[in-house]
Parts: sequence; structure tokens; C-alpha cells
Amino acid sequence: MLHLPKEERAQLIQRLVLSLESPSEEELRSDWLLEARRRGEELDSGTVQAVSGEDVMRKAKALIK
Repeated sequence: MLHLPKEERAQLIQRLVLSLESPSEEELRSDWLLEARRRGEELDSGTVQAVSGEDVMRKAKALIK
């Protein structure tokens, strides 16, 4: 590894650091479960209203035209 050019070693270091900062699969699973529960509670309480997938796609397509 030390024989690599300086730029390639810097890229390798950056990749290694980013890999350490990435959440584990268990953390991601837990975070998504909490988010799903929060969103479900918002729907149940009426804080937010559901939007159909068709409406979302229609609006998205209109924005990119």
C-alpha cells in the first residue's frame, strides 16, 4: 500500500474513513423502523395526509419537464 502514489493513498484513506462513518445494517434497520413508526403515527393522527403514488409521479414528471 505504501508503494501507491500519494493521490491513490489519499483516496484509499478517504474510503476507509467513510466506511467507518457508515452506519451498520442493524443501525439502518432500526432507524428505518423508527421512521416508519413516526410516519404511521402522523397518518393516524391526521397530522399529514397520504398522497397516492400516481400523484407523486405526475408532480415529479411535471417538475422535470
